[in-house]
Amino acid sequence: MAAPQNRTLRLNESDRVRLRAQLLTLKQPNHFQQIVNQTIHQDLFETLPYLPAQCASLIFIDPPYNLNKDFGGNRFQEMTMEGYAEWLNQWLPGLLVTAQPTATVYICGDWRSSPAIHQIASKYLTVRNRITWEREKGRGAARNWKSASEDIFFCTVGNKYCFNLDAVKIRRRVLAPYRDKEGAPKDWKSTSEGDFRDTHPSNIWTDLTVPFWSMAENTDHPAQKPEKLLAKLILASTNPGDVVLDPFLGSGTTSVVAKKLGRQWIGIEQDLEYCLLAGKRLELAEQDKRIQGYELGCFWERNTRKSAK
Repeated sequence: MAAPQNRTLRLNESDRVRLRAQLLTLKQPNHFQQIVNQTIHQDLFETLPYLPAQCASLIFIDPPYNLNKDFGGNRFQEMTMEGYAEWLNQWLPGLLVTAQPTATVYICGDWRSSPAIHQIASKYLTVRNRITWEREKGRGAARNWKSASEDIFFCTVGNKYCFNLDAVKIRRRVLAPYRDKEGAPKDWKSTSEGDFRDTHPSNIWTDLTVPFWSMAENTDHPAQKPEKLLAKLILASTNPGDVVLDPFLGSGTTSVVAKKLGRQWIGIEQDLEYCLLAGKRLELAEQDKRIQGYELGCFWERNTRKSAK
């Protein structure tokens, strides 16, 4: 029996019947309006030929990393580095057909898969940076350093792309509030809650919480990304109304955050249970658009606002 504080999202039979009827399976080329704001329940390789060209402003790719992992009964087997690179090369060019000329592509990996990701991404995209974020979860290792970080490659289709710097600045508490000669705050603001400065975001992220059982966004997906992580990427690289495409949707974080932030989405996922969880989360997002760590239109340094959720 689950603890009273356990908020992990569950599905009942009524949910499964209702939400399954909303899923798409593509069997022919589709117009953009037929698949936007929808979840496609299908293997990516089967879906690619039927996706519309140049429909996405942002493609977020979170593929299985190069290790043995079970995703709801679909098991991914670890390969050689060369084999993993070839697997990436089998589907990435076809997926990029959906990207607009000004699109941004983010590709997730870990220390095992990142070399192959960089190799293949560089063939088709301009790799502009690598974000490393702290994934402080999991067991320690007896004879190795604990793996507590993951990578996200920041890539663009061309040299013209969206990057909304002000949307992803981090609001930090000012401990030494310098003033200019006239006594005015220098690069900070004084508020009723304290003194704050909005700082540029770096490519090292240590302010994310991996979803766990007491968080409302948590599901049983074994590699679920935090909503806050997607919020940073979506706000930086899209504008309201733009389309975000996720070809490995999992339990729906990308679609949910896109909806909460006023973007459109297309999600592709081969596992039925994860598709249904995505559908349930999208329904809940109709009433609750909060994103942990993002409040009043900005990202706050941890433990800065007492009212932060």
